[in-house]
Amino acid sequence: MTIQDPNTYKLLTPGPLTTSATVREEMLVDRCTWDKDYKEMTQEVRASLLELAHANAEHYTTVLMQGSGTFGVESVLSSIPGEKDCVLVLVNGAYTERMCSILSYHHITFKRMDFAWDSIPDAKQVEQFLEQNPDVTMVAMVHSETTTGILNDIEAVGKVVKAAGKLFIVDAMSSFGGVDINVPKIGIDFLISSANKCIQGVPGFSFIIARIEALEASKGNARSLSLDLYDQWHVMEKDGGKWRFTSPTHVVAAFHKAIAELEQEGGIAVRHARYAQCNKMLREGMKALGFDAYIDPTHQGPIITTFFYPENANFTFAGMYDYLKSHGYVIYPGKLTERDTFRLGNIGEIYEEDVKRVLKLFQEYLNEVNHA
Repeated sequence: MTIQDPNTYKLLTPGPLTTSATVREEMLVDRCTWDKDYKEMTQEVRASLLELAHANAEHYTTVLMQGSGTFGVESVLSSIPGEKDCVLVLVNGAYTERMCSILSYHHITFKRMDFAWDSIPDAKQVEQFLEQNPDVTMVAMVHSETTTGILNDIEAVGKVVKAAGKLFIVDAMSSFGGVDINVPKIGIDFLISSANKCIQGVPGFSFIIARIEALEASKGNARSLSLDLYDQWHVMEKDGGKWRFTSPTHVVAAFHKAIAELEQEGGIAVRHARYAQCNKMLREGMKALGFDAYIDPTHQGPIITTFFYPENANFTFAGMYDYLKSHGYVIYPGKLTERDTFRLGNIGEIYEEDVKRVLKLFQEYLNEVNHA
């Protein structure tokens, strides 16, 4: 089999991911942050994201925030809670653990409910916890937990959170744009995602879909200048798309194009179907090769899958990684500690022909190491 150019490969990761050539081409133009056309582009991006969230501009808004997805999460968690608030974090992966770290750094009162990393937060247990802990004012969780690939049930949890009269914060980093999320219907007050995930842009900024009333109530709560969510929104509103500080102009242009390409593909439903089919093919094909998935099919998300090393296989992750990369694909190491795992993402410009090729490469690699 032909060896790939080491500088050209596809990413089987949960983001950054493989983007289209046309998205990348948008970054060849230098833009001014104060330029009217650029500010209009920012406003179009903000409006398009609201549409994807099924949210209307009367009650919801979009705030763009420089930095990675974690910057967006930290912006929300450090800006929204006041001194008397208490955040409940539903922990079942590394990214909700990170939420706890953020809250600790900012000395914000929080509590945590821990669930096994191969299970979803149980809405009934959350309901009971809220009844027993009336001091909790906000609940935060991750939708698509890329630690494992599990897809948590934000709709069931949202129902009990809103029934209890609490704010609901959802990290939808690796699901928004690839899984349909009706923000108002679920009762999400703040949804956070990133440019380099399912909308298939490049890294450089995160975005927050926010309920305006809840955002306005947070004025003055921010513990950081650059991550002040209210002020970021206020300037974007007042100045018609102007960011407070230097924005990633090339990234915004690429994202603007990526949104258009999502629409051209057929919208979230069609993209979700592609992701889900590729994920199904990967799980079934890897199972046939002796690789068991960590997450049960019932809760497996269509974004990324964690696989255990097969038994009696004479190989290392480093060797497998190098072999796949030399033939055009880059994979992700595992994030679990109790057993050896690795992860395969299937978002971005990944199609069924890629899955077939990747499965063939795994078979060839196994044949090679087991007959060495």
